[in-house]
Amino acid sequence: MTDQPQPQTPSVERLTTPLRYSTFRRVWLASLFSNLGLLIQGVGASWAMVEMTPSADKVALVQTALMLPVMLIAMPAGAIADMYDRRIVTLVSLGVAFAAATLLTALAWLGLVTPNILLTLCFAVGTGMALMGPAWQSSVSEQVPSETLASAVALNGISYNIARSLGPAIGGIVVAAWGAVAAFALNALLYLPLMVALLLWKRPSRPSRLPREGLSRAIISGVRYIANSPSIRIVVTRSMVIGLIGGAIAALMPLVARDHLHAGAQTYGVMLSAFGIGAVLGALTITEIRKRMSGEAAIRACSISMGGAVTAVALTHEPVLTAAALILAGTVWMIAWMIFSIGVQLSAPRWVAGRALAAYQTASSGGIAVGSWAWGYLTDVSGVDTALLVSAALLIASPVLGFWLHMPPIITRDEDAEVLADPKVRLPLTARSGPLVVEIEYRVAQENARPFHNLMQNVQLLRQRNGAYGWSIARDIADPELWTERYHCPTWLDYLRQRNRSTLSERALEHQASAFHIGPSPVRVRRMLERPFGSVRWKEELPDRRASEIQLE
Repeated sequence: MTDQPQPQTPSVERLTTPLRYSTFRRVWLASLFSNLGLLIQGVGASWAMVEMTPSADKVALVQTALMLPVMLIAMPAGAIADMYDRRIVTLVSLGVAFAAATLLTALAWLGLVTPNILLTLCFAVGTGMALMGPAWQSSVSEQVPSETLASAVALNGISYNIARSLGPAIGGIVVAAWGAVAAFALNALLYLPLMVALLLWKRPSRPSRLPREGLSRAIISGVRYIANSPSIRIVVTRSMVIGLIGGAIAALMPLVARDHLHAGAQTYGVMLSAFGIGAVLGALTITEIRKRMSGEAAIRACSISMGGAVTAVALTHEPVLTAAALILAGTVWMIAWMIFSIGVQLSAPRWVAGRALAAYQTASSGGIAVGSWAWGYLTDVSGVDTALLVSAALLIASPVLGFWLHMPPIITRDEDAEVLADPKVRLPLTARSGPLVVEIEYRVAQENARPFHNLMQNVQLLRQRNGAYGWSIARDIADPELWTERYHCPTWLDYLRQRNRSTLSERALEHQASAFHIGPSPVRVRRMLERPFGSVRWKEELPDRRASEIQLE
């Protein structure tokens, strides 16, 4: 079966379509085992902490230790994913998680694990997964054609939640029969199939004609893109809020099993499995949900439904009723996260996809990590029931955010526009020549002044998220038809990157601005070196091959 994307229309797309592509199929199946191992380890770690300490906030800190690395290092991880081969980045990250899981297994076997050691090694496993996340998720678009991307994202969610429905139950059985050390060892072994699947992936190399950005510059570029992309900014903010107020159910699940249901590790695993079964149901229905409901309507319905489910968990002490409530909670929890994830992946162009996903992961995992600590602290003070009821009330109230942060309508991926030819210049330039000042002159009929100005506010966001700074628009007071758009780029190389980062919709926006231009002459573009002698390096500092790619005669 070929890995090359085949033409396909959205009308015939089915949820299983991405599985036709062998690379995606192998990685998807292997990730199912990896997710299974991670969930089994989570059961082992949480229950080991319950046995070592009666402190509720220490138990909740297991979830924090696993999620906090995503908040701390996701943006550098996203930049690395965009700068380097995503397959190699994923393999290295898996190696970090595998080493930490193996060390945890050895220490547990020797009886040397303490609460602090357990939290430290959970943090190390979380670090490996945080490094892996952006590279793995953004590589999905390289394994399937763009029209099946939403289905591929949904299938990845299903993979995790199939594991979530089975893993905790298996973990509960493993912990009850052989102890936490067996759960840690099984997790380490289940990383291996994914490593093999990634080694078998022959990822085509797509070298850029421009040198890659440095890490710090790449992080700054990603932050600038997100800050100037309203759709991604809204999704990131809403996901952080949901993680903060809705993470109580996951963080407090061991305490629900122990103190609320007065049960052991097996019941804890069954409760987590019920949540996972609900999540699988949510992933299976995501395509239909997206057809019938807007993103905002779906998030509102999910928040209110989850609030009701968490209330039921708080008020009932019967395992069967608790499991039923958790199935509902898992269903709507998964639908909400799938909508957020699909929204980010369809909104971000390829050059910044890893960093956009990293920002989403930072916000959502940071919300869960901080929320887990807060819910654990509140439980110590007021008890499990009170903490769950407060979480439920906040979830039910959270849809009011939609009045200020309305979820954007996102249907298809915004594809990258074709690469533009480099402008012809006469001044000898190097990659570091700069700052560069760009001025674009439009002649606009006076009756179109207001709509043109309104459109240019969107052009401002376009320029700034792709790398420009110091943007302005000015109107000539002596010639009211003459408008000048002006912005800076730090260097000549940054300008070459900025002008070729546009997506098809962004290029269309530029054409809309140019369509306002009147007169016999075309729109005039001037590119000027702000410090023409202090910043031009007359001796090339780059290798000859790279210099020839960026220097223009």
